[in-house]
Amino acid sequence: MEMTAILLRTIFMYFFIFLVMRTMGKREIGKLSVFDLVISIMIAEIAVLAIESTEKTLMMAMTPIVLLVLIQIGSAFLSLKSRKMRLLFDGKPSVLVQNGHLNRKEMLRQRYNLDDLMIQLRENQVADLQEVKLAVLESTGKLSVILNDRSGGESSDSPEASDTAGTKAGAAPKFRYELLPMPLIMDGQVQDDNLEKLGKTRFWLKSELQQHNVDSFKQVFMCSIDHKGKLYVDKK
Repeated sequence: MEMTAILLRTIFMYFFIFLVMRTMGKREIGKLSVFDLVISIMIAEIAVLAIESTEKTLMMAMTPIVLLVLIQIGSAFLSLKSRKMRLLFDGKPSVLVQNGHLNRKEMLRQRYNLDDLMIQLRENQVADLQEVKLAVLESTGKLSVILNDRSGGESSDSPEASDTAGTKAGAAPKFRYELLPMPLIMDGQVQDDNLEKLGKTRFWLKSELQQHNVDSFKQVFMCSIDHKGKLYVDKK
């Protein structure tokens, strides 16, 4: 009799957790942030206890799971509206390698050793650290790698070379900064700290947006800039 109850509970919890994960969104089955991972582990533990503890009603297990789902959905909604909340829940990407040089301080803060780095570099088909222009440890734990430009000519690492090349070609000047691409507007909110890194102002940004037929920052859902100074603009 107890085995029958366990089997029926297993079938019920399977479909219930399936529904829960679909409700929480596709992100939960992709790369998890720390917050998402904690929620998923807690839901799994509660589901196991519900299956094993046949003396307790399923409602006692479903209630905390529903509460966790509401917390996750609420946090996801807040994250959509506020970049500060996204950084709070998901964390901030960490630059581990820049222009072939290791950021040992950041590696120590993330408790990320050289073996971890070399494994993930090999997974990105990189054998030599000198080839790496930028390696960023994302909040999901994945290492994003940008290699040096080997298209020829003067090195793009030199500000003078970048400015000269941009001037000669008649193209936009190249920028140097931590993360590529760099967001300038997110959810209609200007990222002033990133503008400061570029040495630019809101007046400059507004004049650039006017070339994309945008009159107000509030009209922009996402605006970013790449290393060549080209803007990506997505309107609301």
